[in-house]
Amino acid sequence: MPVANASWPTDELIAAEEIVRPLGDPPSSSETPDQGVGIPPKTPIFWRIGSGLLSAGDWCFGVVSMVVILAFLATVPVLNLMSLGYLLEVAGRIGRTGKFTQGFVGIRKASKIGSMVAGAWLMFLPLRFLSDAWQSAWLIDPNSPQTRNLWTVTMIATVAVGLHVAWACYRGGRFRHFLWPAPILFFKTIFHGGMYAHAREGTLAFIRELHLWHYFSLGARGFFGTLAWLAIPVLWMIGARQITEPGAAFVVSLPGMLMFAFVLLYLPFLQAHFAAENRFKALFEVRKVRSLFRQAPLAWWLALLTTLLFALPLYLLKIEMIDREIAWLPSLFFVVFIFPARMLSGWALAVAKKREKPAHFVWRWLGRLAAIPVVVSYIFFMYLFLYISWRGADSLLEQHAFLVPVPFLGS
Repeated sequence: MPVANASWPTDELIAAEEIVRPLGDPPSSSETPDQGVGIPPKTPIFWRIGSGLLSAGDWCFGVVSMVVILAFLATVPVLNLMSLGYLLEVAGRIGRTGKFTQGFVGIRKASKIGSMVAGAWLMFLPLRFLSDAWQSAWLIDPNSPQTRNLWTVTMIATVAVGLHVAWACYRGGRFRHFLWPAPILFFKTIFHGGMYAHAREGTLAFIRELHLWHYFSLGARGFFGTLAWLAIPVLWMIGARQITEPGAAFVVSLPGMLMFAFVLLYLPFLQAHFAAENRFKALFEVRKVRSLFRQAPLAWWLALLTTLLFALPLYLLKIEMIDREIAWLPSLFFVVFIFPARMLSGWALAVAKKREKPAHFVWRWLGRLAAIPVVVSYIFFMYLFLYISWRGADSLLEQHAFLVPVPFLGS
């Protein structure tokens, strides 16, 4: 392992420290904007302020990267369960701790992934122009010396940029690593040896820290448990829509609507309770959720209102079928709208758990009565959107407020 000495430049000293842990993050209890690299107490105030601003900027970039990652995963079959699992984990952590900061899970790691993707994209951008120039020259005259020279330059540049990207990822994958190649450190590391072992251990450690299986398992269990709640009322309403007579169809669909309204009252908090407990049976503990409602009825109502209100604009994305190639773009709206709703569901659960006694009966009944127009309005607008959805009544199965964003995937 190379040892830093006083003759190395500052950037290469930083890179040398990161070789020990090429892809991992420092252990931390939470990932908040004020979390940064440890600074000695006697460090000048300007350096501390600058380091804090850089840490806050890195955290904000991590939030944006996490939204993009979740939006991309939401459009990939099977992997979209990870997106659902992450959102459930957000509600579960806040439900356990009562802190909104605990809902920003894995933000620092998302920042590192985002910087790797952005840095690699930036480095490969000149290669695209060079490759286009070579292809244009080949179409004009494939046997000319200029075409052969362009091909040679393109191959050399591809190898050089590929090595540079791999070296930048090995050093930690931060954006500065893509801008400065640290050549002295590169040759010192090569001659020292052990690069493959360090890269393998760092990559495996980083993947383990992502907890992908946990999110997938949580999302899969939450998906099938939620589907069990939604199946009967939704299928009932879809069956009623097959009746050609509008009046008869409405009368037949009424029992399904009533069952669906009952499910809407409890499902957001059953999902938060399930994520907080990490038990599949918790998704069906209605009595427990009812008792928690009595302890924080107004917080319950606010979370329900936010969940259903933020879900309504997403129905507008069902007007036309969206190609799979660009499905991640509207999925950004799914993540942006549903993320705060999940956080509020977990917060309402945490507030209820902190209180030992039920709220006054006036607040309990106010919460119940105020929830009725919220649920009725959601069902009403959901039915209106059925007339503009390209999938018709089948879109009732696409409850993106509780499931994966399947309405953005064409069949």
